[in-house]
Amino acid sequence: MSKYLRFLLPLFIFLGLVGFLFKGLFLDPREVPSPLIDKPAPAFSLSLLDKPDTTFKRDDMLGKVWLLNVFASWCVACREEHPLLVEFSRSKMLPIYGLNYKDDRAAGMKWLATFGNPYDGSLFDHDGKVGIDYGVYGVPESFLIDAKGVIRYKQIGPFTPEAIETKLIPLVQQLKKEAGNV
Repeated sequence: MSKYLRFLLPLFIFLGLVGFLFKGLFLDPREVPSPLIDKPAPAFSLSLLDKPDTTFKRDDMLGKVWLLNVFASWCVACREEHPLLVEFSRSKMLPIYGLNYKDDRAAGMKWLATFGNPYDGSLFDHDGKVGIDYGVYGVPESFLIDAKGVIRYKQIGPFTPEAIETKLIPLVQQLKKEAGNV
């Protein structure tokens, strides 16, 4: 190894490392790619939050574009997102189902009674197994699922008005058009 290369090699490695770190400053930490995007939504069968004897399955929504929103009464960020979901649900653009994640049934129902219920139905995932199948690692998260049962978009963290306007609504319109139920 030449004398110059021995001194320049650590400098090049350092500059490469600085370049990667600098690029990381401009990335959105909420945009973590999900391995489930464009893959079939994991199957599940859960009871409804308010009707423990009624079962809801993923396949019940085949043929419809729908949103699965993961929430919990203990989730602080859910309080930030929830008014937006309540407002968005009034548009009746698509069915919204809540996945009450690792929560107490009574606490989940009280939370919806207190802050409003934007959901067409709320599913009770007390042990979090369905959430794990969906790759949930923080609450809230949302999954936009197309008419064929394929996950097409994942919102990590609370929806913002901008995310609803620029990402969710255009994608819902596109998916409904693809499904032929505009």
